[in-house]
Amino acid sequence: MGGGCYGTFYASQLAKAKVRGKVDFRTVVVVDRDPDCRARRELGDAPDRRFVTQEWTAFFDGFFTDAVDDHVVPSPHMPHLMFAWVLARARRRWPSRAVGVAPVPGALGTPYDRTAQDGTRYVSFADWICPTHCIEPALCPAIGAPRTWEMGDAVRALAERLRGAGRPVAGPALFVCRHHVFGVGTFAGEAVLAGDRLVAEAGASGAPAEVLVGTISSCHGALNLLSLGGRDS
Repeated sequence: MGGGCYGTFYASQLAKAKVRGKVDFRTVVVVDRDPDCRARRELGDAPDRRFVTQEWTAFFDGFFTDAVDDHVVPSPHMPHLMFAWVLARARRRWPSRAVGVAPVPGALGTPYDRTAQDGTRYVSFADWICPTHCIEPALCPAIGAPRTWEMGDAVRALAERLRGAGRPVAGPALFVCRHHVFGVGTFAGEAVLAGDRLVAEAGASGAPAEVLVGTISSCHGALNLLSLGGRDS
């Protein structure tokens, strides 16, 4: 996602990994709204690389199908696009119900914890500047000590606490970015579809519901709470 400095680096690394037999893929698709983005200028088209000139949100809206084996390579500064896609799908699925974004309540215990104006809650176990393109190994390179935390565990524990307090919270639906090869992190497109199915199941009864949705790595995360009103709301 993006054909700037990060997208150029990731596309280049994937090409190198394929040449060295470390990974195989049909095509790397670089999505950027700028037709003359840096990746296009520096890397150019190739038999296994193509460029799409489109806004990210519009691209995802037409990209995912009911059967997808693709992987998404996010930019470190990408907004919470997967939640936006799931939210838009919910609004189309239930046009007569109130579908919105609620504040994510509760404490995760992370040193960094900020909520943006759009309601996205950004959390991180790091209270230091992480190395560029860190692959989040078991031994944290920033502190030189074992990494004793896992964001997925923290988010799942938060969902359990919210349910224990009586909130109708389903999930979490987690899109987990892991190191794939040569410093490139990805999350599976199937995980996004699974999150959409979770939302559909949560709203199937017609009762009010909430779904906790996160795009996370081991150390960092972007969280939202999808709020679904009752069928007669």
